[in-house]
Amino acid sequence: MLSIAKAHAYGNDFLFVPADQVENLKLDELSRRLCHRHSGLGGDGVIYYTIAPNGTAQMKLINTDGSPSELSGNGLRCLAALVLYRREHARLAPISEVRVDTDAGWKTLSLISRQGGRYTFRAAMGQPERVTEESIEAAGETLTVTTLAIGNPQCVALMQELPELQRFNRLGPALATHRRFPEGTNVEFAVVEAPDRVRILIWERGVGPTHASGTGACASAISAIAHGGAARDVQVIAPGGAQRVEWLADGVYLTGWAEVVFDGHWVSSTSGR
Repeated sequence: MLSIAKAHAYGNDFLFVPADQVENLKLDELSRRLCHRHSGLGGDGVIYYTIAPNGTAQMKLINTDGSPSELSGNGLRCLAALVLYRREHARLAPISEVRVDTDAGWKTLSLISRQGGRYTFRAAMGQPERVTEESIEAAGETLTVTTLAIGNPQCVALMQELPELQRFNRLGPALATHRRFPEGTNVEFAVVEAPDRVRILIWERGVGPTHASGTGACASAISAIAHGGAARDVQVIAPGGAQRVEWLADGVYLTGWAEVVFDGHWVSSTSGR
């Protein structure tokens, strides 16, 4: 049996598997099986992790389609929630900060509050890189977008109104797999509703539509601040709910919650070898 846990942040859900249990498995095949919504456990990705006795952790994220990803802001927060959940159940000394080693570097999350099984963190996401406004032709349209990296690649289209479903389903994958982005990109469509409020829809690289995205919320805020007249402290509202993004002199900070859904075992065959 494979030890496995599940957590979500605003409906963006992840499965968590100890890295030492899958050393001889093909992670792309295993991740696709685990993430399947009907024959697996269902998830937007699998995070293979280790947790040290001092509460620091390490993570590797594989998307639902089996492709790797450098970072997920919500997945990062879900792992921090799992760290605290495990420490509480093991009756270890409480901690108020979790540091995680990711493929995008070390990230630090500070615990803001806990209500029931829901943990709220403020995460230091670092400085955005290569923030550029440009025009891209995709799916028969020419769009003005902001491209950047905030741990992973992002493409944000600021719009007057969010695209209706058919247009979203056409533009999302066209941008995510555009030749401009050889390794693919995450895509957000964003509307600045007020200086302190941005509303978004998300097409996640390697996943498709998601209810929320931590790095996507950060990218949308950065685009709205740089090119849409938004303030440097904004609420970014996705279908799953609102997260706070601050773009300060020392970097971007993301505040939101995560909760552990279950912690148990997967009894299906693990023949992803």
